[in-house]
Amino acid sequence: MDLDLGLVRAFAETAETLHFGRAAEQLGTSQQALSKRIARLEMLLAARLFERAGGTRLTEAGRRFLPAAREALVAGERAVAAVTGAGLVIRVDTWGHLYAPMRTVAQAVDGLGEVRLEPGPGRDWPSVARSLLNGDADLGFGRVHPLPGGGDAGLTQRLVRLEPVDAVVSASHPLAGAAELRPLDLRDSVLWCPAELSRLDFLRRFADEFGIARRQDGPNLGLDHLVQHIRGDASCFTLFPADAPLPDHAGLRSIPLTAPTPLYAWSLAWRESHAHPLLDTLLRGFTEVGRSRRWLDYTPDRDWLPDTDHADSAAAER
Repeated sequence: MDLDLGLVRAFAETAETLHFGRAAEQLGTSQQALSKRIARLEMLLAARLFERAGGTRLTEAGRRFLPAAREALVAGERAVAAVTGAGLVIRVDTWGHLYAPMRTVAQAVDGLGEVRLEPGPGRDWPSVARSLLNGDADLGFGRVHPLPGGGDAGLTQRLVRLEPVDAVVSASHPLAGAAELRPLDLRDSVLWCPAELSRLDFLRRFADEFGIARRQDGPNLGLDHLVQHIRGDASCFTLFPADAPLPDHAGLRSIPLTAPTPLYAWSLAWRESHAHPLLDTLLRGFTEVGRSRRWLDYTPDRDWLPDTDHADSAAAER
């Protein structure tokens, strides 16, 4: 069977919106014409793709077809790009936005003229994992950790950076005058977590490892809100990557952590069965910049990584 990509695109857009009227508007056609395309595709596949009674929703066959349909559309775009010379786009979903993940990506792709990125915001690693598995993104970038229930099955990753983190405290915090701190020095302080702690694997593991019993979390309302909270509470601290920019240092101290130095692991993730044609080029960019800037330096006697990051670090060194 030869699939008509126009029919596939009609299906994919309708599957995204689950609304024939909005999908038709997005495609620049009439709802009647869209319905005819979907009906034609269903006839060719000999399967119903949508249930229309009581609202539009995908059938089981439609859910199975959707990831492959998205891949077919991307393959069509790549085929056109190969002839026209238009650059391919890599859709990258990032998470951990308070830590500015795109600053690391930007350094890696600088000078890779053939790589065009289309950044997308991800809520957290579980949501980006679903996006990758559904074909909504080509790559994910952030801190990867094992997901319960096999939520990351079918995905692979490459560790590309281990970034030291500092303790950020108010200028009125009892330890604000220290030139450096050990993580254990923070046991009497309150760890402020800028989202639900259940979603912040790194902060949770840090607190468990170094006996930080007092923890407070709240909604992620952005970097300015985080800074204001720390500045206004002399009992609190938070962790922040050493190279990430804070918007306003007034009334704050950013203090290096030593003995050991916690490292935040940044990784690229993608679907094993569907590697983007420019993935190797992008990985080369990360490797070259990482080597020159010592992004993967790790000394067990000096640094601390959560247990789940050790195997990734060893693999990256190989």
